[in-house]
Amino acid sequence: MEDKKSKKKQVIKKPAVKKAKVNNPVLNKVEEKRLPLSLVALHSLKRPFGSHKKRKYLGRGPKSGHGKTSTRGSKGQTSRAGRHFYLGFEGGQSPLIRKMPKRGFVSNFRKTYQIVNLEDLNKIKETVVTPQLLKINGLIRDEGVLIKVLGNGSIKNALTVQAHAFSKRAASEIVAAGGKAEIINV
Repeated sequence: MEDKKSKKKQVIKKPAVKKAKVNNPVLNKVEEKRLPLSLVALHSLKRPFGSHKKRKYLGRGPKSGHGKTSTRGSKGQTSRAGRHFYLGFEGGQSPLIRKMPKRGFVSNFRKTYQIVNLEDLNKIKETVVTPQLLKINGLIRDEGVLIKVLGNGSIKNALTVQAHAFSKRAASEIVAAGGKAEIINV
């Protein structure tokens, strides 16, 4: 019988698989950076720490830590299934929103205007002032929204101003300066 020490294990070499090289330098660099296949495989992948929490098993006895009330506290509406509260619910007490007085009226059809004053029109060098020109000069934000010219300040040049509304003073100042106040119909 032969001794166990004298017996050597035979090493079996696996034939090397040759890869066809591509003449693309970008692909060759990518191939160099890849890890060996033995390190990256489905069986060796691990999820990042903290990406999955353990499921909280409820109602599985006192030893589980989530037994008895199953993390819902004691009796009442909040411990029941299907509980749903609207915004401002105060446990059945008369909510604050119902106690507050309602005063006044706001129309759904009110018009909101972008305001331009006469003194702002002095900055424009053109003779015809349109909503597009006001937008370009930064006097209004949106040319599609209604524009109203107010009579704050005075106008020096004769301008033709196109807007959706004018105050009485603004219209009279523009006409007195030798210009026109043209109303844009929507």
